[in-house]
This record gives sequence, C-alpha cells and structure tokens, in this order.
Amino acid sequence: MDMEARYQERLNRYVTALRNGKPDRIPIRPFVAEFTARYAGFTCQDVAHDYEKAFVAARRCAADFDWDAVVANMVYVWTGLAHAIGLRYYGVPGVDIPADTGFQYLEPQESDAFMRADEYDALIADPTGFLYETWLPRVARDVQRSGEPVTFRHNMSILKGGMAMMTYFNAFGPQIEALRRESGTVSAIAGIFKAPFDIIADKLRGYIGLTMDLMTQPDKVLAACEALMPHLYQVALGGADPEKNVPIGFWMHRGCVPFITPDQFDNLYWPTLRPIIEALWAQGHQTMFYAEGKWDAHLEAFAALPDQSIVFHIDRTDYRRAHDVLGHKFCLSGGVPNFLLAYGTPDEVRAYCKDLIDYAGRDGGYIMDASAIMQNDSKAENVRAMTEFTREYGVYNGAASPTALSDAPGNVEVDPESWRKTRRAPGVCVPWEEKLAELPPITGDADLVRRIWENVDALGYLYIWQCLLSF
Repeated sequence: MDMEARYQERLNRYVTALRNGKPDRIPIRPFVAEFTARYAGFTCQDVAHDYEKAFVAARRCAADFDWDAVVANMVYVWTGLAHAIGLRYYGVPGVDIPADTGFQYLEPQESDAFMRADEYDALIADPTGFLYETWLPRVARDVQRSGEPVTFRHNMSILKGGMAMMTYFNAFGPQIEALRRESGTVSAIAGIFKAPFDIIADKLRGYIGLTMDLMTQPDKVLAACEALMPHLYQVALGGADPEKNVPIGFWMHRGCVPFITPDQFDNLYWPTLRPIIEALWAQGHQTMFYAEGKWDAHLEAFAALPDQSIVFHIDRTDYRRAHDVLGHKFCLSGGVPNFLLAYGTPDEVRAYCKDLIDYAGRDGGYIMDASAIMQNDSKAENVRAMTEFTREYGVYNGAASPTALSDAPGNVEVDPESWRKTRRAPGVCVPWEEKLAELPPITGDADLVRRIWENVDALGYLYIWQCLLSF
C-alpha cells in the first residue's frame, strides 16, 4: 500500500471513531511529548528549544510505531520563542532546570499574580487591551509598562516574538505534510481552546488568587469569564480544521471538583463554557475535551451537549463510568495510566488495555491513548506493547465505514456576537472605524483599504491571544 492510500485508510478509521462510529479497528493516537525525545535520542532541551528536532522526533515515532494519528508536535511550548519574548513563567530545560527535564510552568505567588484582584473591571472592559497594556508587561521581562520609556529591548521583544510565532506556526503545515508523506500518519487535532475559567486560573489570577476571588467577588469572576468567551471562541475557530475532520484541542485544567465546588462549576465554569462548545459545533467542529484530572462529577453535564459534538479524553476519570454516561453520544479516548507506561511491565500494559478495550471500546467510538501526555518517563517497550496489543486485539468485524456528522450543526441556536459587550470586537486590535478617522478621504477602493487593514490588524490580535493560550 502506498503512503497516500495508507493515509486515507487511517483518516477514515480515525474520523469514523471520532464520530462515535465503529471503524475496522481501534485507532491508535498517542499524545507523545518528551517521550519522542528519548526515543529519538534527543534531550528535553533539544525538543523544547529546537522545534525542528521536535518535528523529527515526532515523525520518527509515528513511522517506527506505525500509529494512525499523532500531534505534529506535542512539546507545545517552544522555549526559543519564550526566550525571544522574555516570558517569566517557564523553567526552560538546560537553562533554568536540568536539560533532560520537561519544561516547567512557574506560577507566581498570589501577591505577584499577573492580574491583580482589583483589575477585573479593566479586563472585563477590554480583554485585548488589558492583555497588551497590563498582562504582557508583567509576563515579559523586556516589555515596558504603559507610561514607561520605550526601549530597544522592548521593541525587539514584540518584534522578535511576532516573527518567531509566525515562523513556528507556518512550520506546522510542512510538518503535517511530512507525516502524511513519510508514514501516512494523520495530524490528530487542529486549533486550541481553553475555558474562560481556566484562563483566569492559569495565566491571570493564578489558582490561589482565583480561589480567593470566588469567595470575595464571584460576580466579577463570572463577568470576566463572560468577557473572555467571544475571544476564546474566535481563537478556537480560527485554528480549526477547515475540512472539519479532526477536533479542536481543549485542555481542561482547574474546573473540576475538588479544585472548585459543584456550585462554582454549575454557576461559573459550565455556563461560560457550554455555549462556546455549542457555537463551535454549530459550525461543524468537534471539541476534544482533554479532561486532565478526575471529572466523574461532571459527566452528566457533558452528556447534555449535542451528540458527537465532543470527544472525551479519559485521564483519571473512571473509564467505565465515562463509557456508561457518555459512550452512547460521544467518542472516548485514552485511559491507559501514565504510571503504568512508566513503571509497569509490557504484560501489565497489555492486560490493562484488554480491560479498557473490552469495556470502553467494545462498541466502537474509542481511540487508544495514554491517560495524559506522555513525557520522557514512559518506557518504549510499554508504549510498543500498548500499540501492538491494540492493533491485534482491537479489531472489529467489517471495514471502516465513515460516519457522517449528525444533523446538530446548524441546528444549535447560538449567537457568539451576542456575548460581546465591548467596542473592540474579537479579532480586532484597532477598529477600522478608528483607523478610518485618521486617514484622508479615500478616493479609491475603500473596501480594499479596509480589508487589508483588518487582515493585518488581526495578526496583532493573534499574537497576544496565542501568547495567552499557547505559550
């Protein structure tokens, strides 16, 4: 079989499972990060700081293990870009931490949080403006605060950061094509999304600060989540698969019990998340709930989403309960414990995979993967055992038959524009109307001038929101 035929077979298999159908066999889609470095003979520093080495490692693993789908680079933080911008919140392998340790996120003390407790109103009024004027100078060493003298290092931080980000993002297209051409491997996800609540916890107030705010000013937290909604939807939609085959990656962090209470989930987290998922689905895009941690308490809430609209990834959630509550509506993935891949034996891995497949994968709609992103403690022999056992045991009767999307897209009544309460729309830094007032009367094609202005202005928007979500 030539590589293009192999690619189409795998895409068919993968998409059928994503749609909760029954393919010819269970797709294998490991989310491998620093594991790829160790397997390919690199250090964590190599793949974090030189994304070309990370690309090589991902392609080598995809070819050697013969997987159906992978992420083009699961070592998602390029620390070279973090250095270019001057980001404060990463421990960089080989610089701040040992060279063979995965990059670390350094959350500041609450007193040094990147957003202060009394700054909710500023965030709510203008999220994009707040990120540029307040948040970026706090997270980037060289970026000056508003009113401070602009320096050479300040200008270079933003210039190099923007150019580096564009270079990095543009490198993914050739990497995805190389995976397709060299090993017939499907690129597993497209785009990025995080819940408004998680953004506040991860990058703005920090978990401790947000926990205090939930007690002292919950209304402000809710309003801030609402203000973030249209922007996070915009970023997710902008990076989504135009062919609508693979899901948008949604990384779930601090919205589950016991990080928050059931009431906080019901009144803050879920009301500002569910409409975005439904709006993405109305455009025909699935969202992959990468449910890090234990989400058993919230499965019934997720079950209220439209059929096929999500793919639920199992980390510490009970896979039996996930299958019982969600399996009739959504594809499930993952569930093989990372500690087993790191410290178990191949026989133990095979035994666990058998139980998992017999329960969660027996009716289709299941994708094999570890519970969480695989770092460099996973043993190659255990990853190979997971792979080969699934390929041999996870076979269904008949060939893969692509399952169409349900009729839900287009029938979900969602209007993302109604979420916006500020003059600066999602995707905009300087509105055209503001720029137009600065120009002399346009004697030529005004629509042309406007179109080009808005296209270039959107790159400034992309930069700050991707800094927040991806780096």
